[in-house]
Amino acid sequence: MNAQLNKDKIDSDQAIIIKFIQENLLGGKGAIELLPEDDLLGSGLLDSMGVMRLVGFVEDTFRIKIPPEDIVIENFIDVNAITNYVKS
Repeated sequence: MNAQLNKDKIDSDQAIIIKFIQENLLGGKGAIELLPEDDLLGSGLLDSMGVMRLVGFVEDTFRIKIPPEDIVIENFIDVNAITNYVKS
């Protein structure tokens, strides 16, 4: 599946998270194209500090509290996992 088809499937929550990651954690607006299924952790795009900043952003933006036991790879591996967690 090509990148354009994947971009067409990005929902608004995913777009909000991707924009935050690009602008605040990856050094600039659109510097790196990021798709919802891109591995944020294994690829080295985010380190532990980046994950904690992302957790804070998700909590503030979506008005949820993420308990420490939920801050695990499975919930933050990619934007898809994050949005699935938020919606659960």
